[in-house]
Amino acid sequence: MDKLIPFVAEQWVLISALISCLLLLSFHEQRRAGKSLSPQQMVNLVNQQGAVVIDLRDKAEFSKGHILGSVNLPFSKLEKEVADHVEKDKPVILVCKLGQHASAAGKKLGSLGYSQVYRLKGGVSEWQIMQMPLIKK
Repeated sequence: MDKLIPFVAEQWVLISALISCLLLLSFHEQRRAGKSLSPQQMVNLVNQQGAVVIDLRDKAEFSKGHILGSVNLPFSKLEKEVADHVEKDKPVILVCKLGQHASAAGKKLGSLGYSQVYRLKGGVSEWQIMQMPLIKK
């Protein structure tokens, strides 16, 4: 720790450039993948704008518990079947187990022309942590 402060003081230009690059990369990746929403924001978007919730998990995980009104569309079938479930001008919220697949799926939907793509931050795990209800079949 004694050497860190002098290093930062001497190399402030490099440290600033590194921080700027990391911030720009983070901003760029978030923007391409769709805006992340908390569970409360997701509920508001569904209620106010009629957003379609797409659950990207496989059928077995989906049947163990899913968000009310969500459409099960596994990540592998997303490009082929999304047009059957969602219009391009309607808001889409992508949900997966932990929020990782939703980012990649958001990029795919963006390239297909969907302009209002969102993803649930933390996925179904975050939904459960916030004690939101799941429908079980």
